[in-house]
Amino acid sequence: MIKRAQDLNRRQLMAAAATSLALSSSRLRAAEKLTIFAAASVKDAFDETAAAFKAGGGPETSISYAASSQLARQIANGAPADIFISADLEWMDWLEQGGHIEKQSRRTLLGNSLVMIGGADSTQRLTLDSGLDLDGLIGNGRMVIAEPSSVPAGRYARQALENLGLWTKSEKKLVFAANVRAALALVARGEAGFGIVYATDAMAESKVKIIGRFDPARHAPILYPIAKTRQGSAGADAFLAFLTTPPARTLFERYGFRYLFDSRA
Repeated sequence: MIKRAQDLNRRQLMAAAATSLALSSSRLRAAEKLTIFAAASVKDAFDETAAAFKAGGGPETSISYAASSQLARQIANGAPADIFISADLEWMDWLEQGGHIEKQSRRTLLGNSLVMIGGADSTQRLTLDSGLDLDGLIGNGRMVIAEPSSVPAGRYARQALENLGLWTKSEKKLVFAANVRAALALVARGEAGFGIVYATDAMAESKVKIIGRFDPARHAPILYPIAKTRQGSAGADAFLAFLTTPPARTLFERYGFRYLFDSRA
């Protein structure tokens, strides 16, 4: 039954992709390869989305996943990306102000939430509030977050901890990772006892367990804006159109994201 549902969903995605390819074949041929720069946390969902888009007749897609800050700087320096999806508004704002994206194409695609994770065998169930003894919880171990000075996931984590009065108490025991997926991997491998990542990351990794959820009011909203870059090809328009389809929405929600494509941000 599960396999049948997955096959049906895959067929729906392919049909939606074919419908979205309303551009002329000559214009699509000009876009021989679609290059997407995407925040590391959307990897699983975007891998499947891109595969469905290609299966429905779209151009071949190459996706580079990394921290939003790293990708934004690469685009600003001339990297040949057609589409950019950021894990926060700040880096998309920065590119827009620099004239590196097509402003009218920009939309808010997804939303996410922030969680604390432990190893898969963890038995803790925490209430993440100002009364949490985080220093005692971590003990002689380490907790990992993404680099808070530049990576969105790290900034959200720092905001949440600061708003709970826990940052100063825990800072000396924190390890900073290059991006949120790197933070996830450290906990999955047992190299850090705890981590703060997006809920969707935790859902994608069987070797970790969610042990607490942060109140969204404790940090800036976790939003993923998407836009076509200034040098974006015709295939980028088709891909963005594909993301508006109901099957694409179903896919993102299956991976735990909130679907928000209707709004601009």
